[in-house]
Amino acid sequence: MLIRLISKALLVLAALYLALLIPLASPPEPAAGTRNPFAWNQDQYWSALEREFRAARAAGCDRVDSDSHNIFNEFDTILDSLAYREYQPDEPIFKSLETSFFTMAPQVGACHELLPGYLQRFNRMRSLLKAQSHEWDINSEEAKNRLYRLIYGGRIATEEVMLQMPKDSVPALTIADSVASVTPSAEILGVTIHSGDILVSRGGAATSALIARGNDYPGNFSHVALVYVDDSSGEASVIESHIEKGVAIASLDQYLKDTKLRVMVLRLRPDLPTMQKDPMLPHKAAKWMLAKARARHIPYDFEMNFDDTTEFFCSEVASRAYRQFGINLWMGLSHISSRGVKSWLGAFGVTHFETQEPSDLEYDPQLSVVAEWRDPETLYKDHIDNAVIDVMLEGAERGERLKYDWYLLPMARVMKAYSAVLNMFGKIGPVPEGMSATAALRNKWFTTRHTRIKERLLTLAEQFKTDNKYVPPYWELVNLARKAEQMEFGN
Repeated sequence: MLIRLISKALLVLAALYLALLIPLASPPEPAAGTRNPFAWNQDQYWSALEREFRAARAAGCDRVDSDSHNIFNEFDTILDSLAYREYQPDEPIFKSLETSFFTMAPQVGACHELLPGYLQRFNRMRSLLKAQSHEWDINSEEAKNRLYRLIYGGRIATEEVMLQMPKDSVPALTIADSVASVTPSAEILGVTIHSGDILVSRGGAATSALIARGNDYPGNFSHVALVYVDDSSGEASVIESHIEKGVAIASLDQYLKDTKLRVMVLRLRPDLPTMQKDPMLPHKAAKWMLAKARARHIPYDFEMNFDDTTEFFCSEVASRAYRQFGINLWMGLSHISSRGVKSWLGAFGVTHFETQEPSDLEYDPQLSVVAEWRDPETLYKDHIDNAVIDVMLEGAERGERLKYDWYLLPMARVMKAYSAVLNMFGKIGPVPEGMSATAALRNKWFTTRHTRIKERLLTLAEQFKTDNKYVPPYWELVNLARKAEQMEFGN
């Protein structure tokens, strides 16, 4: 009798397991985009800069310091021109500016005393470029390319230099534009932030790297949050939307406890017509979003549909708040055109590929950059993660698709059901609300693959450093990541 009951129970469990193994239909293959993702296509140029760095390092700092004055003066002359007249994005002056800034990098990398001046020049270049862009068509390819080449390219150049420096010579905080604000304020990491400021950051997870890089214009940022400062108590809160729990309110300390490889502060320009009519607009926008977050639970929007008012992904916390008061952020909308990237993001639930990517907000001419933190200890990790993702996305372009361990699907579905019950009581489960069990398994597979390539890459990069006596620059990291993937998976 007992044996018969056990047999029936096992049969029921086996039938249930088999039923839970039935997969859902795969997401439809996305259509090819109508735009071409940006590509530098100048590997020979990067290699030439690396050779110049080695030569400058061999020559010594005294020689570099004396040779650098002409290069720096040439760059300053071009910058001065931007301050006094308007240019269109396709004019030759910007190519000269780009070449001049990159030409300085090998000199600075070999002589860390030049770093402060290099950072100041980058900040001034970004500020003047954003001022030039006030009259550009930000959705045009010419404008997007110009902003990306100089702002993203300039940041990468400064960070390549930083990574060659002794860690104690690299400032964690870079102050950018001085932007007036009358909204309530608070202090964070040595910077005065105001109610309505936008914090753009980079998380430490593999998916954070995918968000940052999976874009027509691959970037460095993966998350957006909105600052609210109470006008009575002066207490600052950060409103953000997390994959795990949707829209949430955190203190500054709680915000900083989450892994942040970098944080940038953006502030609305005070000379905008809407701001001149109402300088308290940013505070009102933040207060509106705070009330919204307190009024009801707002799930995370995996589809990345910024027109959906029932669910918010992280960028929508800022854009939705400001839209209520007549400010449309992301003047240059983000596009995801690569079929491979769209396929991978679609496997996680993304259905909208014209959207608001965190990295692209920096290029919005309505906003000024106030400050940026880069943790010197984790800057290298940021570059390592990016290199691995870039190589994995090359595989996506070759037709590789995100996989998952099919035999784990029944357990994942049980965990999803358990999570749904927890969500009903305001708790967080092992599978995020809005994410399917299959997507959760794909995320596990993706993260595991990223980790394995990354661990192999770290070993190869350390060997490069031992052999060459300097940290591998990004283009070398990408080449090493290709080798790491080949060694790990035989691709």
